[in-house]
Amino acid sequence: MSTANNDAVRTFTAFALTVTPVIKQQMLNWANQFNICCFMDNHGYHSGHGSYECMVAAGARKWVKLRAGNAFSLLNAFSHQQRDWLFGHFGFDLKQETEQVPSLLPDRIGFPDCYFFVPEHLLLVKGNEVQVSSYSKDANALIREVLAMGHSNGEEKPGSNPSIELLPAFSRQEYISRVNALKAHIHRGDCYEINFCQEFFASDAEIQPVSVYRRLAAISPNPFSVYYRLDDLYLACASPERFLKIEGGRLWSQPIKGTAPRNLQDPAEDARLAKELLESAKEKSENVMVVDLVRNDLSRVCKSGTVKVEELFGLYSFPQVHHMISTITGLLGEGLTWVDAVKACFPMGSMTGAPKKRVLELIEQYENVRRGIFSGAVGYVSPAGDADFNVVIRSVLYNETEKMLSCLVGSGITWYADAAAEYEECLLKAAAIRQALGDGRKTD
Repeated sequence: MSTANNDAVRTFTAFALTVTPVIKQQMLNWANQFNICCFMDNHGYHSGHGSYECMVAAGARKWVKLRAGNAFSLLNAFSHQQRDWLFGHFGFDLKQETEQVPSLLPDRIGFPDCYFFVPEHLLLVKGNEVQVSSYSKDANALIREVLAMGHSNGEEKPGSNPSIELLPAFSRQEYISRVNALKAHIHRGDCYEINFCQEFFASDAEIQPVSVYRRLAAISPNPFSVYYRLDDLYLACASPERFLKIEGGRLWSQPIKGTAPRNLQDPAEDARLAKELLESAKEKSENVMVVDLVRNDLSRVCKSGTVKVEELFGLYSFPQVHHMISTITGLLGEGLTWVDAVKACFPMGSMTGAPKKRVLELIEQYENVRRGIFSGAVGYVSPAGDADFNVVIRSVLYNETEKMLSCLVGSGITWYADAAAEYEECLLKAAAIRQALGDGRKTD
């Protein structure tokens, strides 16, 4: 934990500025100069629950790095002490603390279980205004510095972005065999639904993480996209999913369950695929299960009678896929904090299944690597305790020192699941990532 003094007070200076994609890229390149940074981009989505179009946090003035065990209580204390903006993440393996399920699988990348930092520099974009705050720079000087940055990443240089070939940790047949084994657990009544993930990875990989993120965001510009750097660890994330938003004491969770491909060349076929998703008994059963799970999680920290399903089976279309998204909301109980809310709901139901503890045990048994920051959450917290966290999916994880790259994808397995179709769904979800990495090889 850092020990910087706590005397300074954060102030903001507002600038009238239309933030274009080029300016966003300048902000990202500027932030990446720091060994700790977090860049979040909404890509212009207007869902009714958004707060900022873009957020840039750079440099760690104070920080806390925690292992599963008593991470949530220590984070609560850190947040209370700072009363400042915080950015950071929760790793999936905090399940050891929330559900008492040990993590014994190997970890290829090495993100900490939990890390949050108070940014030295902060830019908040909303509408045609950028709010700038810095503990060590004049706001006018900082915005000039950002706008003077280049925005090309040097991607035009020959050989600067070699293709990365992703190797499957499971063969197609091994994946199908494991899904069928999980269906046997469902048949026995061990669980109702389980999110099962497989990994694609590359060793001895050398990439420019900013360039990979830029290409991934261009291919799949989703509303909870994040570029996140902790020293030599990088996350390039194009997530479409919100885990938990807290604003004025109200909580929203928006789990995704239900996926169908897009056909942008044929509007009629695209509409048919969307309609087929909405009418799918299998996809709707998955969605209902996770909605019930989230309602149960929220009820642990919300005032009695306030947990409601605001939207069931909402159809949302993204560049690569159609998704079925439901929205559950509630009012946070008296005396409870954003940390209490996250702890009650973590890991998120859309990336686990039901019942949560048992499926976490099965995930440990049938998957072959630790998920780490994947299936976790990245986001921010304001001094007032308002917060917004994504679900870390559709992501590239990279350890620059070890030259190890990992990409995990998964799908919800129910009794009605067809193992071969689930495998194809995983490939669909990984398509944008493989394209961003220049991997055109067909997986067996």
